[in-house]
Amino acid sequence: MCYLIAKDVNSHGCYALKTQLGNHLVELKHYLDDLVSDKGIQLVTISRPTAFGEYAPYTFAKSEPEFIELVSNMV
Repeated sequence: MCYLIAKDVNSHGCYALKTQLGNHLVELKHYLDDLVSDKGIQLVTISRPTAFGEYAPYTFAKSEPEFIELVSNMV
């Protein structure tokens, strides 16, 4: 288990999606990176939110479609 994080480098907090490592995560990250890479949105994968306080506060998406919508609306 891991978390995909989307953070606007100019603001506090982030969106997080609990997910699994693997090809699907790589494809999702590439898709989102194509949408937001030039907009100041950082996409990172972390092991656990409690270890990465610099991204807090976390807003956890309940599903992958919700996460994609949240990230898309960041730009």
